[in-house]
Amino acid sequence: MTEAQLEYAQKRMQQKWYDLAMAEQRGAALPALERLYNAYVLAMEEYNRCSDAYQQEHQAASDPIPVNTKNKAARSTSSSEEAGHSKLAS
Repeated sequence: MTEAQLEYAQKRMQQKWYDLAMAEQRGAALPALERLYNAYVLAMEEYNRCSDAYQQEHQAASDPIPVNTKNKAARSTSSSEEAGHSKLAS
């Protein structure tokens, strides 16, 4: 999902909302308003899908590499224990 595709979906959703609002102000019949509302909801759902896909793709690319601190702590503890044991053996 590209940023351009996301922007297109957003503009399409906004246009559907605008069309619905203008039709309501002009006094359009209820069936026409329902049709415009349904078109808006579909555009909104499409935008949400695009937004989720865009965020997932870009989140995966920017995730830091996890550091396993538990193993790091275990290594430093075992090193200090080994140093302690070697002092006792001397």
